[in-house]
Amino acid sequence: MEQKEQELAEIRKKLKGFIVTGLSLEGVKPEEIKDDTVLFGEGLGLDSLDAVEIVVLLQRNWGVDVKDMNDGRKAFYSIDTLANYIYDHLKK
Repeated sequence: MEQKEQELAEIRKKLKGFIVTGLSLEGVKPEEIKDDTVLFGEGLGLDSLDAVEIVVLLQRNWGVDVKDMNDGRKAFYSIDTLANYIYDHLKK
């Protein structure tokens, strides 16, 4: 269990950095993003173009594909849900 939590913490940390730099979020530092911050709408305010960028980030950095958009919608809710999605879909 502890191993999973360490891996998830590392994924969350990397995700925050990738999102801030990859999506050019101005005035946002990765460490300011909480794990449960909503990514779209009122949270970080990301939009559908950002979602496409995140799909590319997941593919490029973790080799994770988002094939089912219903899964994607749930996974893209917050940093935490996205980290768990990556963890569950990593090719081990």
